[in-house]
Amino acid sequence: MLHDMKDLLGSSVLAIDGEMGHIHNVLFDDRSWAVRYLVVDVAKWLEDRQEVVLAIPSVGQPDWTQRCVNVKLTKEQVRNSPNVDTKKPVTRQMEIAMRDYFYPSQGWIDVGFGTGPILVPEKDYPVNTENEDPHLRSVEDLSNYAVCATGGEIGRLLSFIMDEVTWHLGYLEVKAGSWLHHKNVLIPTRWVKSISWGDRKLNLEHTREGT
Repeated sequence: MLHDMKDLLGSSVLAIDGEMGHIHNVLFDDRSWAVRYLVVDVAKWLEDRQEVVLAIPSVGQPDWTQRCVNVKLTKEQVRNSPNVDTKKPVTRQMEIAMRDYFYPSQGWIDVGFGTGPILVPEKDYPVNTENEDPHLRSVEDLSNYAVCATGGEIGRLLSFIMDEVTWHLGYLEVKAGSWLHHKNVLIPTRWVKSISWGDRKLNLEHTREGT
């Protein structure tokens, strides 16, 4: 079933042994559009940390009615998880550290467009402590980005529509401009040709009339 990402943000996050915070942000891969991590605000629980990052394989299916998500971890496991600076892309070194902490004998990758993340046997990855993953981005960062087709701007990004089973962001929810009477429209993420982070734009491979 498809759900608006706005309904996930702010949801409570429940560890095996109690509540630990709420979802503040979501990190996704901008090539596959698969959600990779939840950023959880734990400031009310942990005095020394504002946020923690949870890998999707540790997360159960969201309860959209109760607006909560259960994770397969104890609060102590979350407390001891690696620190991550969520204000910038996660480094490959840090991603490997998180993988090895939560799944010491397994790695996980995205296997095909729209299938979502699954667990696969661990592989050897090159470790570079300097290079960040330029494709790991946050939903919060893209808020209000301009959505542009070849014939001009379509409107502004409001949210994403997510498949609850695969955690795949299948559609952009866009507030169209006056050319479309300011209606909200859904645009498939597969139509996105590129993202201009400096210009705060999502560029589509279609014309405005063809969307």
